[in-house]
Amino acid sequence: MFYIHCPYCGEYREEEEFHPKGQAHIARPEDPDACSDEEWGDYLFFRDNPRGIHHELWVHAVGCRKFFNVTRNTVTYEILETYKMGEQPTFTAGGGEGHPEGRPSADAADQAPLREGVRA
Repeated sequence: MFYIHCPYCGEYREEEEFHPKGQAHIARPEDPDACSDEEWGDYLFFRDNPRGIHHELWVHAVGCRKFFNVTRNTVTYEILETYKMGEQPTFTAGGGEGHPEGRPSADAADQAPLREGVRA
């Protein structure tokens, strides 16, 4: 068992209080009526399932009942950070702009102190 930090409550609670809700940062189509059936189906049903760093949506079901995001390594199950809805992750996958996998992004130093995810 591990403990997850809720960014809203500020508490570390057992994983049983939380429920994963899928991939985070999925943009809803601006005009759903203009989407083809294939585009709408892709939005509703298809999600990334990477090996490594992944951003997920979770809910603190037994606590404050608020949704928040988690950056998790799907290989090791390690939670790298938790952060509030609307915020951007500090850790990114693949590096994109020269950042190695699992390393903080370039603007991470400008953000608030590193958000903790799990306490073993």
